[in-house]
Amino acid sequence: MVFHVITIFPRFFEGPFDYGVVARARSNGLIGIETHDLRDHTFDRHRTVDDRPFGGDEGMVLKIEPVFLVLKKIRESQRHERVRTVLLSAQGKRFDQNMALRFAGYKEVTLICGRYEGVDERVAEHLADEEVSVGDFVLSGGEWACGIVVDAVTRLLPGALGNEASTQQESFRPLDGGRVDILDCPHYTRPAEFEGWKTPEVLLSGNHERIRRWRRRAALEKTWRNRPELLGTAPLSRSDREWLAALQQQDAGAEVHHDQ
Repeated sequence: MVFHVITIFPRFFEGPFDYGVVARARSNGLIGIETHDLRDHTFDRHRTVDDRPFGGDEGMVLKIEPVFLVLKKIRESQRHERVRTVLLSAQGKRFDQNMALRFAGYKEVTLICGRYEGVDERVAEHLADEEVSVGDFVLSGGEWACGIVVDAVTRLLPGALGNEASTQQESFRPLDGGRVDILDCPHYTRPAEFEGWKTPEVLLSGNHERIRRWRRRAALEKTWRNRPELLGTAPLSRSDREWLAALQQQDAGAEVHHDQ
């Protein structure tokens, strides 16, 4: 898989992509990352990539011409049918695990890093296949969002992780119909006690059924506390629903236990 990154700061990525899963995937030949400097596709001596917005407004807007030229160069070199061009923007659809899984199915993904007040809207209308945001907040540039997308997609590629099964046990595991699973359960490691803070006894018991039940209930509780909207579409058993009802009672003052 190849990521094409369109940016005005190509050196930004010298650090983030040199460590961890992404770096290992690059060295193993699972992915390639090619950065394209927008300023190399300008024709004035100042290498101008932005201009004032029509209609009057604050800030500057990334121009369409250099984006068009670099995309033309990229597309002329592409030899695959499964390619995707993504504009990273605060106005886009929210990036999630299902979208990461979908992107992982492409042979080449081009990521356009927005800057300034925004990008000329004609990029979204005529050049990008879709517009994507990594969250309901504004970043100083799309480079930060690009790093998130590359990492999230790369780790889903076969061979990228040391333990492939780990992706089946984490938060937001994709389900059928565009749904995602609940959050992952809490995790603990040695020492079993630190500064008086103890690991739940059940995790040290060696009883696999009790541990499985505790993890499921702990995951349900974490989801209930932090991302309750996920419970609306997650597949829940009768036991899950009974546990969630018990959590509601707990909030009302009743005492409940994870492993009972």
